[in-house]
Amino acid sequence: MNIVVLVKQVPDTGAERTLTGADHTLDREGADLVLDEINERAAEEALTLKEAVGAEVTVVSMGPDSALDALRKVLAMGADRGIHICDDRLRGADVVTTARVLAAAVRTVEDVDLVLAGNATTDGQASAVPAIVADLLGLPQVTQVRALNVEPGRVRAERETESGEATLESPLPALVSVTEKINEPRYPSFKGIMAAKKKPVETVGLDDLFPDADDPGFPVTRTRVVEAVPRPARAAGIRITDDGSASRQLADYLTAQKLV
Repeated sequence: MNIVVLVKQVPDTGAERTLTGADHTLDREGADLVLDEINERAAEEALTLKEAVGAEVTVVSMGPDSALDALRKVLAMGADRGIHICDDRLRGADVVTTARVLAAAVRTVEDVDLVLAGNATTDGQASAVPAIVADLLGLPQVTQVRALNVEPGRVRAERETESGEATLESPLPALVSVTEKINEPRYPSFKGIMAAKKKPVETVGLDDLFPDADDPGFPVTRTRVVEAVPRPARAAGIRITDDGSASRQLADYLTAQKLV
């Protein structure tokens, strides 16, 4: 079985994040960068399957030079090889272009049985890239997965959303996107960290994946941010002293705010 895992390096969610430049993109150089936590769970699921069925795991990431650290972490966890898509022209890529590029990289892997991804990344949270990748690859998709079982020729998954739970089956090959509930990722061992330095990582650019990448008809992004303002400081709340009229004061406040 050949498994491909899509991962991304993102700013640490516990650190302050800022926008920079005229295009108001996220300042990644001034942020602490980590492997996205939900993508890390997708990687863990791939490695669990590898141990169970003897799969070959390829990890794919798109990003600048620093994204190699995210790849190396998954390799240290136990993945077999990596593909790093690195090209300055992809800075600020939207979800459609990101999905196109990731799908093109997946196509370079022969006989893929399963593509695993997080249902969203903690920086953008668009939750659209896995679905677009599946569509571009012509694969059935199973999303919002909290438990996964792979059987010969098919996958069986427990799916959980705000509207309820369901058990789904899909033939292979397929794409599965997982939630943070699916597992707890392992820590790379010292042996794994040392072994990761020797595992192959192929670096590719846009020209390797798209011969027409310089064509004006290949837009990197179809949107632009025209303005960004800092989040307003939290204002002091309103304290109501209950002198017997607290319920009336609360009702008046809710009415004034058009909350009732």
